Amino acid sequence: MTQQVPQVPSTEPELAGVRNFRDVGGMPTLDGRTVRHGRLYRSGHLAHATGSDTAFLAGLGLHTIFDFRNAADIRIEGPDVTLPGVRNLNLPLSDPADGAEFWQVVHRGDLPQLRSLLADGRAADRMTESYRTLIAGRTGEHGRVLRTLAEDSVPALMHCAAGKDRAGLSIAVTLLAVGVEREAIEADYLKSNDPHRRYLVRRADDAPAGTSGEVMELLSPLFDARPAYLRAAFDTIDTAWGGTEEYLSRGLGLTPETRDRLRERLLTSV
Repeated sequence: MTQQVPQVPSTEPELAGVRNFRDVGGMPTLDGRTVRHGRLYRSGHLAHATGSDTAFLAGLGLHTIFDFRNAADIRIEGPDVTLPGVRNLNLPLSDPADGAEFWQVVHRGDLPQLRSLLADGRAADRMTESYRTLIAGRTGEHGRVLRTLAEDSVPALMHCAAGKDRAGLSIAVTLLAVGVEREAIEADYLKSNDPHRRYLVRRADDAPAGTSGEVMELLSPLFDARPAYLRAAFDTIDTAWGGTEEYLSRGLGLTPETRDRLRERLLTSV
């Protein structure tokens, strides 16, 4: 029998060097349960965590940190801080904007190049297609994440660079697997738009125009959490697999036993 754990709503901390941190506990499931607090967290990267941030994170009792950044991300921001006794699993997912060269342009703030890449709706189109690809092309990685969680790798923290796209979709897939409604998943996803959560772009020293109004307008679709992006992911699940259940079983290869263990790890008792 799953142990009954008191559901005490967590107080969201104000971390100085970690953006977009939150506990996804309290979200309701279709069978009347809720996601337990203190079991699953999401955030941006941990490379700039301060000493007090690190102490807070170390106090969460984490078992596993899932880092979905690729090598280019890590070169730009740096490696995560080390938390004693916590397993760090680096599982790169495709970059939401497709690669290191693109992000070098972003960080340089090169206006002519940014216009050619992002103007006239191209930035939003790029993000929408990335979300589709992260669902259709990364079934192996998402299946591995869920099986790892089911093997008692909780409490767990999932992050990428901004904690919005790759981590956001991995959180969404996890929540779908334990029966959280899509509307609730979307509401949590949109919290990444809060000003104190948004990713801080690190500019090159030789990018004097890097924060101009036009540059920031061009970049905005990349750093927004937009309903259309997440819905593109959900639409891909529906068109490619016919719905959530087939996606989880046929696409990700999850067995009923794995789903049951996930619920035991992450949800309150019935």
